[in-house]
Amino acid sequence: METIVWLGIFLVLLVLEIISLGLTTIWFAGGALAAFAAALLGANIIIQAVLFLVISLVLLFVTRPIAVKYFNNNLAKTNVENVIGKTAKVSRQIDNVNSLGEAVLEGETWMARSENNEIIAEGTLVTVVAVEGVKLIVRV
Repeated sequence: METIVWLGIFLVLLVLEIISLGLTTIWFAGGALAAFAAALLGANIIIQAVLFLVISLVLLFVTRPIAVKYFNNNLAKTNVENVIGKTAKVSRQIDNVNSLGEAVLEGETWMARSENNEIIAEGTLVTVVAVEGVKLIVRV
C-alpha cells in the first residue's frame, strides 16, 4: 500500500513542478521516489519517511543552488533595467521645477528629470540612473 502512496506523491509533485517550472517541488519528488524504492524493497514506513526527508533536503540544499545558477542565467532584463547606466542626449532642457525635459535614448524620446533638481541644458549627454514610470531620471 505504501508503494502506491509514495508513487502518488511522486507523481503529484512531478506534475506540480511541470506546471510551475519553479524548481520547487522536484527535490521532494526525488525524495518520494527514494521512499517509493525503499517501499518496493520492503523497508518499514519509518525508514521510508526518513529517507524521503533526508533525500529531499539533500537535493534541496545541495543541488538547487547549482540548478538555479544554470537554469536562470538566461533571464532577460526588462527594458527598464536595460536603460539604467546608458547615455542619453537631452533634447529639451531638463527643469524639474517646471516639469520640463526630454532626452533621446537609443533613438527613442523619453520624458526626463534630473536626479538632483539641477537644470540640464539641451544637447548635454547624461547618464540614466533610474526610471520612474515613463520618465528617465538622469545626471550629468
